[in-house]
Amino acid sequence: MTAIKHALQRDIFTPNDERLLSIVNVCKAGKKKRNCFLCATVTTERPVQVNVVKVKKSDKGDFYKRQTAWALRDLAVVDAKDAVKENPEFDLHFDKVYKWVASSTVEKNTFISCIWKLNQRYLRKKIDFINVSSQLLEESVPSGENQSVAGGDEEAVDEYQELNAREEQDIEIMMEGCEYAISNAEAFAEKLSRELQVLDGANIQSIMASEKQVNILMKLLDEALKEVDQIEMKLSSYEEMLQSVKEQMDQISESNHLIHLSNTNNVKLLSEIEFLVNHMDLAKGHIKALQEGDLTSSRGIEACTNAADALLQCMNVALRPGHDMLHAVKEQQQRFIDLREQFARRLASHLNSVFVQQGHDQSSTLAQHSVELTLPNHHPFHRDLLRYAKLMEWLKNTDYGKYEGLTKNYMDYLSRLYEREIKDFFEVAKIKMTGTTKEGKKFGLHGSSGKLTGSTSSLNKLSVQSSGNRRSQSSSLLDMGNMSASDLDVADRTKFDKIFEQVLSELEPLCLAEQDFISKFFKLQQHQSIPGTAMSEAEEMDGGTLSRSYTSGGPQTISSEKDMIRQMMTKIFRCIEPELNNLIALGDKIDSFNSLYMLVKMSHHVWTAQNVDPASFLSTTLGNVLVTVKRNFDKCISNQMKQMDEVKISKKSKVGILSFVAEFEEFAGLAESIFKNAERRGDLDKAYIKLIRAVFVSVEKVANESQKTPRDVVMMENFHHIFATLSRLKISCLESEKKEAKQKYTDHLQSYVIYSLGQPLEKLNHFFEGVEARVAQGIREEEVSYQLAFNKQELRKVIKEYPGKEVKKGLDNLYKKVDKHLCEEENLLQVVWHSMQDEFIRQYKHFEGLIARCYPGSGITMEFTIQDILDYCSSIAQSH
Repeated sequence: MTAIKHALQRDIFTPNDERLLSIVNVCKAGKKKRNCFLCATVTTERPVQVNVVKVKKSDKGDFYKRQTAWALRDLAVVDAKDAVKENPEFDLHFDKVYKWVASSTVEKNTFISCIWKLNQRYLRKKIDFINVSSQLLEESVPSGENQSVAGGDEEAVDEYQELNAREEQDIEIMMEGCEYAISNAEAFAEKLSRELQVLDGANIQSIMASEKQVNILMKLLDEALKEVDQIEMKLSSYEEMLQSVKEQMDQISESNHLIHLSNTNNVKLLSEIEFLVNHMDLAKGHIKALQEGDLTSSRGIEACTNAADALLQCMNVALRPGHDMLHAVKEQQQRFIDLREQFARRLASHLNSVFVQQGHDQSSTLAQHSVELTLPNHHPFHRDLLRYAKLMEWLKNTDYGKYEGLTKNYMDYLSRLYEREIKDFFEVAKIKMTGTTKEGKKFGLHGSSGKLTGSTSSLNKLSVQSSGNRRSQSSSLLDMGNMSASDLDVADRTKFDKIFEQVLSELEPLCLAEQDFISKFFKLQQHQSIPGTAMSEAEEMDGGTLSRSYTSGGPQTISSEKDMIRQMMTKIFRCIEPELNNLIALGDKIDSFNSLYMLVKMSHHVWTAQNVDPASFLSTTLGNVLVTVKRNFDKCISNQMKQMDEVKISKKSKVGILSFVAEFEEFAGLAESIFKNAERRGDLDKAYIKLIRAVFVSVEKVANESQKTPRDVVMMENFHHIFATLSRLKISCLESEKKEAKQKYTDHLQSYVIYSLGQPLEKLNHFFEGVEARVAQGIREEEVSYQLAFNKQELRKVIKEYPGKEVKKGLDNLYKKVDKHLCEEENLLQVVWHSMQDEFIRQYKHFEGLIARCYPGSGITMEFTIQDILDYCSSIAQSH
């Protein structure tokens, strides 16, 4: 194998400047055994390139030729097949997988080891070696050893240096002098050895000749060392002198550093003192204002406000680290705290006195408003208190406990004041609604000297009755409401409407003004919420304090400021909703139709309040009251429907226009005038649908039960009245009901005419019915006269029984009968009579036609004409 390796190096790789490092004799797996060699080579030029070359013997001779070469960097996987057992097979993965079988396992392992070492040395590429024994794969080549790759040739590659031009020239001269060197290497080596010995001898002689010069040089060196010692002694003395100077300079430098440090500290100390003096010094004027300032005058309030702001700034100054440990700072902070608490107590005491005084002053003005339906104006009181608004904000930020106490006291004082004012105001409204006449006494109220002396407990009960009590009293209230609806005219209802509107118009600005004042005075934002938990409904209704929990960082709110405003308004005006409910109950008791006025007015005011603030106290309260009004309105509708269902008619008198039909007309007319341009038109339209359907059902029920008046007359007259009412009022939601009423009126008019008219020429009618029966049986019309029972003589006999005088008499009796059936208020007599006249003429023409067709040329005619019929009807109508 060694001889083959040298031959391959000489013949194939040396001409290509390559060096052969490892070789393995292989053949392809699974095919015909044709041996070849895989060689691992490196180039001699830099940069080094590593290749795997396939070499095979030529077919024409014994020389080898290069067949295929792969760059080692293209090798991806080396698969040795088995890492434990000896196996000569292995795979190389280049662009495709090449499967080989080595001549021996030793050669395979040697070749794979060489490939691994070349990869580690030159490429450092990730080549996967699988199924390879770990002994073959060394992690690194040991340092300090001339370990070679495949025989030690790697080190030779690294240590090889190219000859320069001079070295090449010397070698050429030497080679020219010894031409035989190539042919006789031993002789050339002996010559070179002799020349080397000559050169060594010359070198020794030269060294011995220079010994004298060396001695001279040593003497000079000794003298130089003596001079160096002298210089070192001088330098030592100089250093001792400089050491004292250095110590003095160090002392001076240290002194300068201490002076600089002292100056720096003094500057910093001055800065800190100036900061404390500038930010924590409160002017004497401010201290005096906080301790003795006048809280009644505008100038004094302004001075106190400025002093409180200055105190707050001093207390809130951001101290630097260490300031809070200074004794003077602690004393100043304690002084500020004492000033704050002293002024907060003085301010809270003064404002409480103002609240109490306001209650007394406002009570003195109640007498002048007791007769008029107006509420006292609180604007002057609000104007005076708003001067303290900034101080209230200061108190809120510095001492929330006193701020909360003032808030509670304000609600307590003002709620009692407003309760007296609002109750007196509603008493006046009730008096004006009922008056001081007998009518007022009828509702349990009495007027005396402009004051309401009657007990209002009965009215208050109306708003707190249970649902069972309401049902038990509904019948009595309904009767009273119906009585009022018939007794009171439109002027009385208009008066009630104006009073109710005035009540709402007085309450609305009062609530809005108070809410605006609360927001400004107590510094509560109406449209900005802050985190918190809303107060429970029980606390709100119980008038509980707007409590706050405290931590070291300050108060934590449990409700948004907007909710606080609503809670305060609820506490202050807690009597508004029950008083409004009492007033609504009284209005409904006076006249059930008043619920229509109240529904429109309340809807408008709720709509206005919600446009301003949907969650405000006024919007919520009016919305709750609107629910009560809507219930009364629904109860009014239900009572009317109940009346219709329970109506009874007299058996001895004619029916005429039913009472609930007339009441529906009154209700619709009143509702249309009230709900014109109203916001809640939909409620009325729903009520219309319910009422009109109930009216239709009740009319038919009464018509079926009527004994004195024919059913068709009851239906005709009442549906005519309903149609006329709907046509006049033009209610869009009842358009289909209007058409239905007209159709029912027309149908029952026709039915009544046919029923009442019957067969005025009874025998003649029977005669022609027989004629028509014969024609229906197939007899020709012109042959009917040949029938024994229907010949011309029989026809003339029947016609003679109905002369004009008898006809007129029959029509006169019919007119009297119709007049007895119809009522006067609806005035349908002429309409019915005209319809009967038309029906009679229609029958007359029918008979004339049958005579002309069945008795042609007979000359037989009726003993009266159409003109006679018209004259009879006209004469009868005029005579009555």
